[in-house]
Amino acid sequence: MNTYNRGFLLITISILFNFSVLSQENHRYCSKRDAFLNAQLKSPNLNLQEIAQAKKYDVHFYALDVTMDNLSTDIAGTSEIHGITNENLDSVLFELFSSFTISEIRVDNSPTPFNRIGSTIKVPVNLLQNQNFKIAVDYNGTPPNSSTTPFGGSGMSNDSSPSWGNQVTWSLSEPFSAYEWFPVKQDLRDKADSVSVKITVPNNCKAGSNGVLENVVNLGNGTSRYEWFHRHPIAYYLISVAVAEYVEYNVTANPVGSPNPVVIQNYIYNNPSTLPYFQSDIDETVNFMELFAELFGRYPYDDEKYGHCMAPLSGGMEHQTMTTQGFFEKGLTAHELGHQWWGNNVTCASWSDIWVNEGFASYASHLVLEYLYPAQAPANMNDVHDNVKSIPGGSIWVTDSLNAAAIFSGRLSYDKGAAFVHTLRFLMNDDSLFFQALKEFQINYKDSLAIGLDVRNQLNMMSTVNFDDAFDQWYFGEGFPTYSTRYNTIGNDLYFEISHTSSSSTPTFTNPLEIKFSRIGLADTTIRINISSNSDHFVIPSIGGEVTSAEIDPNNWIINNVGVNVKDENYLSTQKESEAITLDVFPNPSSNEINITINNQGKNNIQLINMQGKSVLSKSFNIQTKINISNYESGFYIVKITNNTGNQWIKTIVKN
Repeated sequence: MNTYNRGFLLITISILFNFSVLSQENHRYCSKRDAFLNAQLKSPNLNLQEIAQAKKYDVHFYALDVTMDNLSTDIAGTSEIHGITNENLDSVLFELFSSFTISEIRVDNSPTPFNRIGSTIKVPVNLLQNQNFKIAVDYNGTPPNSSTTPFGGSGMSNDSSPSWGNQVTWSLSEPFSAYEWFPVKQDLRDKADSVSVKITVPNNCKAGSNGVLENVVNLGNGTSRYEWFHRHPIAYYLISVAVAEYVEYNVTANPVGSPNPVVIQNYIYNNPSTLPYFQSDIDETVNFMELFAELFGRYPYDDEKYGHCMAPLSGGMEHQTMTTQGFFEKGLTAHELGHQWWGNNVTCASWSDIWVNEGFASYASHLVLEYLYPAQAPANMNDVHDNVKSIPGGSIWVTDSLNAAAIFSGRLSYDKGAAFVHTLRFLMNDDSLFFQALKEFQINYKDSLAIGLDVRNQLNMMSTVNFDDAFDQWYFGEGFPTYSTRYNTIGNDLYFEISHTSSSSTPTFTNPLEIKFSRIGLADTTIRINISSNSDHFVIPSIGGEVTSAEIDPNNWIINNVGVNVKDENYLSTQKESEAITLDVFPNPSSNEINITINNQGKNNIQLINMQGKSVLSKSFNIQTKINISNYESGFYIVKITNNTGNQWIKTIVKN
């Protein structure tokens, strides 16, 4: 799900090769993208009237009691939907794939007839507003697969690991494939309060799911029932099962804020070589969890667990409290763990805002490198930027929420999304405050839903920095800047210009920018400036030595390219070329008024420019003029005079 060793794993995902853009990058991201592609290319399951009908109730609880094995995707059992009505209700609508046989449906324990059209099921009821109800569905059958159901069949899979040989049955429901294996209301806005998952499997297998394993019951007929219970709100697509011949390997973490150690419960292939191969990688999960608790806040499910179930995936899927994962590599493991905060505890309120899930989880992987493997972090962010810049356009916010390639775009939702979080951190310019804002966000939206603008509002609320332009330009906007600079040392002062063009439809990117200057005989110095237009001019008084080179954005805070970057000895030095022209500015320093005199006949324009490169005054004059500076902030200012032929003269003043 992240930029884990680029090019490290090129497992074939056959259907993606029909979609060139997606196939070029998919191996770098999580397996859910395969599922999304399949699901979104199907016809919509519900029409608008059916969607409106489903909104008339809220799900409180799912109870699944099913029989499965690791040799097929066949499933049989009973699933319950517990809900409460939002208004008077004459029918309850939910989904279950059409291939399943439904033997009986009961409403509050009473057998009830039902209407079924394709995968849509309507159960007649007579319920008042705010009335609780329970619907139980007895069903059995074989979930769809890509062979029997074109553009479907991602909800339940069965396959053998090409590396280890173990055969596994596992679910992957995001975004709309939960109905392919259990009766469900597929609505992001309706999180169930809790879920019970009971899975009966052959005795040689184990079954993993959400929450706490409360009991394993040997049924005496060669099967055992694994009884899992998760007591936290959960989105429908995060409910999961995985069945295989597993061994259990557990470690514990001590994340800050948790009253007790957190168990990390791992179901690993029952193969003598698998656990030894991955054990040290699995153990790293402890450090990742403890780091994320420091940065994002308390692990949301510390009263239950975290864990992994292995399955032959090309990546992973962040099932709540128990990720399904194909292998263990720090970028992937960190990404899926990061989702427990970003995607699970706080879930995107719409697929257009998938950044809340994927952008932050991708950045979680980068934070692991930055804090635990710092030598690897710069190259990782550079690779992230390079991938974003491989195509000039595209926004993080998904304009077409039915377009699979757009929603799970590795370039935009994952990489540009992660880079944007990195930029927001830079704009805040205070790591302690930035991560405190993320912690507050996790608290404010706990067990709930959020859109990208909710993140913006949280940052605005906790900082004097205004993030509105950043979201307009980087989240909703498209493209990235190409920066060019020219600079010159005049006396002890450094003068430089930063200009930029855009790769796409967003014309101007107004954000801070770092530039590192190398000086003769002195250490390099990095200066932070604020870009306010497509061409900005700056002066650094008393730079201390002649500047020999400039490096734009040395720490990769901003997605950008570099154009022309030159030392220009003619830049703002025309006063040296015309000794007959003199510019006097006095008194200097001053707190109230300055006098400007220039022995240049004709019309002149004067600009007063602050240290951020912003022109705070502009007016025309002939030979002399006065400027009242009493209302300006203290600091350095540039007085720039331009005559009608374009020649310029510069003086630096100090406002007391």
